[in-house]
Amino acid sequence: MLDFPTILHYTMHFIAPAGLALLFFGSRWKAAYGVMLATMFVDLDHFLATPIFDPVRCSIGFHPLHTQGVIALYVLMMFSPNFYIRAAGFGLVFHMITDYVNCLLV
Repeated sequence: MLDFPTILHYTMHFIAPAGLALLFFGSRWKAAYGVMLATMFVDLDHFLATPIFDPVRCSIGFHPLHTQGVIALYVLMMFSPNFYIRAAGFGLVFHMITDYVNCLLV
């Protein structure tokens, strides 16, 4: 059975970005949503950890692509004039917010 934090985490990763895409990207929301989903590959850095999955480990600050300096780059990407970079920035920042919320719940 799935618990509330798990349901919330995956809802924020896969459903909420559709709303963000609609809100910030208008008629190009489908493309933006696709880019935001593609930003899930940021979690490949989890394979560098031992164990790969630890249900009580906070990703923020632990995995290389989830550290403060890199997150600052993601924030800057949100202001790019390039549609794809901007959409990726939104996806990555929201991904980090989602992971941070998960840190608070576990």
